[in-house]
Amino acid sequence: MYIANPIYDVVFKFMLEDEKVAKSFLSAIIEEKVLELNFSAQERTLRRPLDQAAPEEEVEKLFLTVCRFDFSAKILTPDNTFKTVMIELQKAKFSTDIIRFRRYLGVHYQNPNNTYGDADNKKACPIYGIFLLGYDIGIPDCPIVQVDENIKDGTTKKKLEVTSEFIQCLHHRSWIVQIDQLKQHRRSDAEKLLSIFDQENRTSNHHILNVNEDEFPKMYRPIIRRLRMASESEDIQIEMEMEDDFMQELQDKERFIAKQTKIIEDKDKALEEKDKVIEEKDKALEDKDKALEEKDKALDEKDKLIKELKKGISNGNF
Repeated sequence: MYIANPIYDVVFKFMLEDEKVAKSFLSAIIEEKVLELNFSAQERTLRRPLDQAAPEEEVEKLFLTVCRFDFSAKILTPDNTFKTVMIELQKAKFSTDIIRFRRYLGVHYQNPNNTYGDADNKKACPIYGIFLLGYDIGIPDCPIVQVDENIKDGTTKKKLEVTSEFIQCLHHRSWIVQIDQLKQHRRSDAEKLLSIFDQENRTSNHHILNVNEDEFPKMYRPIIRRLRMASESEDIQIEMEMEDDFMQELQDKERFIAKQTKIIEDKDKALEEKDKVIEEKDKALEDKDKALEEKDKALDEKDKLIKELKKGISNGNF
């Protein structure tokens, strides 16, 4: 079956716009059933042609390669309790400044609206962070990295099998997907689902993947059919081409910057070598001046001695 490539932001966004699909996708990653889901806010990359001038405050937007989605979700936990959480999903194609990820999460912590309950009993929503990364973070052979708020006894270091609202609201859980490593594994339903990002399935048209629907668990097949629908959309095809153009311009810009940086580094190195040669030359001249000074001093001593000898001879002392 041919499906649109969800590595493209426009395809990924189209996929998540279907509430049923979004619930299924998020449930697979967090391993908790999403019962209700609302888009709290969403932010996509703002694209500006790289050859146009941009105000200084928009420089970050120019190079932004992060696709971000915020959800408010009611979930059913493995112990059959219900809770409301904020889900921050970020998808990045290139290695990105971690400060930006921290800032996005910080917005949730600071937002007074990220609460649930009535006016007399408001509670802070725990935050779940999901990161879909087009690059590795240095953890090999692990396509899905899960980070939990483990609780330990501070003295014995023994893990405590307890839950705490205080801890859950101050320490967020995270799931980090290293997309490049997905091709190596199909061990769980989540890894099978996330194989929709496996770029080994690209056709000659990189906008399209060729997958076998039967290889996906039945509960996730609506996601595959949603991606098939995207592959048949002319508007989405056009936007994928625009993303290609943007990313190509970005890569060209990065290569140009890298080239200019190399030229500057080479010039700095040449100047450093030149300064070193000049420094050595100055030291040689300084040593020469010092030798001449010592020679002049020795000649002065010699002249003084000769003068005293002559004076002694004239006085008949010799």
